[in-house]
Amino acid sequence: MKRMIEDKLNKWKVSGSRKPLLLMGARQVGKTYSCLEFGKNNYQNVVYLNFEGDMRLLHDIFREDLEPARIVQELSYYSKQAIIPEKTLIIFDEIQACEMALNSLKYFCENAPQYNIIAAGSLLGIAINRGKYSFPVGKVDMVTMYPMSFDEFLYACGKDLLLEKIKESFSSFKPLSAVYHEEALSLYHSYLVIGGYPAVLKTYLEKNDFNVVKAQQANIANAYIADMAKYSTPNITIKSTDIFNTLPAQLAKENTKFRYNIIKSSARSKDYELSLQWLKAANVVLESIKATEAKHPLSVYQEIDSFKIYYSDVGLLSYKAGIQPQDVMSNISSDRARGMLAENYVAQQLVAAGYPLNYWQSSGTAEIDFIIRIDDSIIPIEVKSADNVRSRSLSVFADKYNPDYAIRFSTKNFGYENGIKSIPLYAVFCL
Repeated sequence: MKRMIEDKLNKWKVSGSRKPLLLMGARQVGKTYSCLEFGKNNYQNVVYLNFEGDMRLLHDIFREDLEPARIVQELSYYSKQAIIPEKTLIIFDEIQACEMALNSLKYFCENAPQYNIIAAGSLLGIAINRGKYSFPVGKVDMVTMYPMSFDEFLYACGKDLLLEKIKESFSSFKPLSAVYHEEALSLYHSYLVIGGYPAVLKTYLEKNDFNVVKAQQANIANAYIADMAKYSTPNITIKSTDIFNTLPAQLAKENTKFRYNIIKSSARSKDYELSLQWLKAANVVLESIKATEAKHPLSVYQEIDSFKIYYSDVGLLSYKAGIQPQDVMSNISSDRARGMLAENYVAQQLVAAGYPLNYWQSSGTAEIDFIIRIDDSIIPIEVKSADNVRSRSLSVFADKYNPDYAIRFSTKNFGYENGIKSIPLYAVFCL
């Protein structure tokens, strides 16, 4: 499965920065596989070390001083492989399980930059936020990996030609031929159910059975909850689980702004703030913050107490909401179900493409689902789950801010009319 992270890993290798690379991301997004493939294709050999797999021996290596020469010698003996500067890739997996290994990256950066090290972890964000951890600030390069975006999904499904046709239509803004358009929409609906976890997609391609997909998604959801119990206090675990389990109810509302009373009628923000921070730091959820003005930099105009929360993977939303795969595939789900899936999907694709998430509301009832900066303009994005695209919100936004153009994602084909670029939902990745 070709992943976008490969390009970032290659840039890191040739950059000459000589800093260890921290690869962050939620469980099951493909970090380990991508690191191993990168090592196999670009190095003479790979020394792979999992700090959750052999905790006693590995932790013992990092228990003394953090002198790189000694560590490399002992890791070489432990792995029964030579560790050659520039030619060996060292992978520290699940590094959040060993504080001293994380600290050692500082000394590798300063005293032994000839060793190429990638440190990966599913809960690095949590480890870094824990008070006892000393993070090697400025001594590492950091990259976050997300579930497969829709273009990666198409590539994994062997739809290379379709992928190129979508890119061509996006560039020319000419409608995609009906034969391609219909298949792309069908695959988009499949993606809403399957999502972007590589192992889930691999199983579906092998079994062609949505029941197996749901079983794997259940395992992933349960693994996230187990992590909450392992890496947080009992109080935060309970509340993080409550937030995680009630997100479908949040997203099914007409106004998808996060409301604490959806979790529990008596819930207050101060009671759940730490739990929400845990979920964000673990990359289990995505946050979109309200912008009071559509001006750049958007970060200056954020109203941090007004936000929306999405699952980091739309397939997980389908599973947690109990939406039947056949209803999504036949496009007969309720308007509300289709709407929340489409909005979560777009959020996921935008984040994978590197866009921060923000939304906008007028002083009245107008709301823009997402606003992003493209070149020097703040562009409004409206998400429609079908081809019924009537709305006044874009007009309200355009009258106030006069953007270069607006974007509307829907099931309609490519087109441009009255300052609005119509882009099919399957082409969000093209932005």
